[in-house]
Amino acid sequence: MSNTSPATGEPGLAFAGRGERQAHISPLAPLHRPVLLTFMILVAVTAVMHFANYLDYVGADNDDVMRLVEVRDLLAGQGWFDLMQYRLGLEGGTLMHWSRLIDLPIANLIMLFSLFMTPVMAEASALFVWPLLTALPVFYAIGLGGDTLAGKPGRLIALALAFLFVLGVNRFQPGSIDHHNIQLGLISAIAACLILPGRPPIAHAIAGMAAAIAIAIGAETTPHILVAALIVAAQWLWLGKDMKAAASAFALAMASALTVVFFLTVPPSRYGLVACDALSTGFYSLGVVGAGSFFLAVSVTSGRGFASRLTALGLAGAATIGATLMIAPQCLGNPLGNLDPLLVSMWLNSVSEAQPVWAQVSQEPWTAAGFYLVPVLAMVLCARRIYQGRNAHAYGVLLALLAVSWAIALVQVRGAVFSNLLSAIPMAALVADMRSRANADQQDLRKGLAFAGSALVAVPFVWALSGALLSMAINKVSGEEVGSLPMQEENICTDAAAMEALAREPAGVVAGPSNLGSHILRFTPHRVLAAPYHRNQGGMLTELHAAIATPKDAVKFLRGAGVTVVAFCKSDPQVRSISKKSPDGFYAQLGKGIVPVWLEPVPGTQGQPLELFRVKP
Repeated sequence: MSNTSPATGEPGLAFAGRGERQAHISPLAPLHRPVLLTFMILVAVTAVMHFANYLDYVGADNDDVMRLVEVRDLLAGQGWFDLMQYRLGLEGGTLMHWSRLIDLPIANLIMLFSLFMTPVMAEASALFVWPLLTALPVFYAIGLGGDTLAGKPGRLIALALAFLFVLGVNRFQPGSIDHHNIQLGLISAIAACLILPGRPPIAHAIAGMAAAIAIAIGAETTPHILVAALIVAAQWLWLGKDMKAAASAFALAMASALTVVFFLTVPPSRYGLVACDALSTGFYSLGVVGAGSFFLAVSVTSGRGFASRLTALGLAGAATIGATLMIAPQCLGNPLGNLDPLLVSMWLNSVSEAQPVWAQVSQEPWTAAGFYLVPVLAMVLCARRIYQGRNAHAYGVLLALLAVSWAIALVQVRGAVFSNLLSAIPMAALVADMRSRANADQQDLRKGLAFAGSALVAVPFVWALSGALLSMAINKVSGEEVGSLPMQEENICTDAAAMEALAREPAGVVAGPSNLGSHILRFTPHRVLAAPYHRNQGGMLTELHAAIATPKDAVKFLRGAGVTVVAFCKSDPQVRSISKKSPDGFYAQLGKGIVPVWLEPVPGTQGQPLELFRVKP
């Protein structure tokens, strides 16, 4: 068969034209069909799992409930720039640190469904659809990463691992409307864009925009963004003009996108304020100074020698560090470092997702493998591939992002979700390699077992399930009861049925353990004194001091805060902890059935999981 062009008859032009057309095809094009199929399977499986054990259309996490409260307020007419939660905390409310960028699509979905549904059904439908939609960027990013490392087999295996990840974590389940699912999609997108061969500028521009949006949505991913920026800077330093277009695209896109989201979400009245837990003048100015100075360095010195580039990069870094020390020096530390010691001991130290690795392992050792093992295997694999010289660029980027994610997870266990997700990309390449070897020699049983074994160890859920089964077996042998009764009892205090009596009370101020706060806001018109949010220190401290104090002193705290109703849940973990710490305190006395004279029991609630008491004038 002749390799000629039908139009010209010249050799090679036919295939050259085809290759030219393929060069313009988006790297996402081969992913559309498998991603759509994976998404359809996810929707079907999720629907079966959700409605087979249906409890509520809102996620179990306090943040999911509070997000719904914020969205309702926005739909009810609260201003776009007004992030005050007027029914949370002491009189005047609490300024929240969440982004309207997440509120907006959820509100739009509710408005869409409300055109042909009741208000409750519209909310339920929106809260079912939104978390599933946020899985799409994860599927595309992880699939693209697998394709980059191992071609079509890697693409499909990576999609399978991403599917199991999404199905195994609660971030993408119906009702999970907090911002963490979007953050996972953004970080995985950054990773996929930065490892593409040839370092395409458009991919780096997308990574820069994703970095800016991640900063705007929440401060948790700031270390990831810093590492991503350092990766781009290090590559430019080494490659020079070959990296000029990509580095310029990343810096310019990040600075531009950060500017857009800053002016879109931050009101002019707060332009002069620096907050370390949300997008503010602090993060905006540092991001723009850093990206802008890097863009300038790239524009001026890309064609010069290594020493010139190093000097320019050093000056850009010095400008960024200097701006940090001048504008937001407080943001170099822990954003929760200013918490009152009482809040640290009685609240933060009991937040499960904020525990460091040593606390997590000491309390629930069977969870360690599920949280930490697969990222370690992925990092070892990346290091080995770099040593072997096999796609060192891609594996180096993944190793850096995995390392920062895993380091965060050592300090706060919630960071493990990022390292486990990113692990899917290199582990998919390993599984694809093992599959190729097994198919090449199907008579070799060891290669087949190696393929099966690599597929199993690449799934964090497998390790988590193994740990749970091992724990149950040990408990059974030792005679300990297996179950999660405390959590079940806690949920009884926060469902709609438990809140009915409270909703019938005249609108006032409710004092109760912080775990009840967001649920009270959802189901009732009351203002609540405490909910588990660090910006509500005044309300939480008032509730804690009243709970620990003797009844005769507790009434001073409650009346001083204008409390009209006390909501008491004996099974709440915070109530149990406070009662143990202060056996003569207000909560401990209520737990024993001793009601002070200044409280009036609300008829019909005594003996119920959630007991209510009116504070007498």
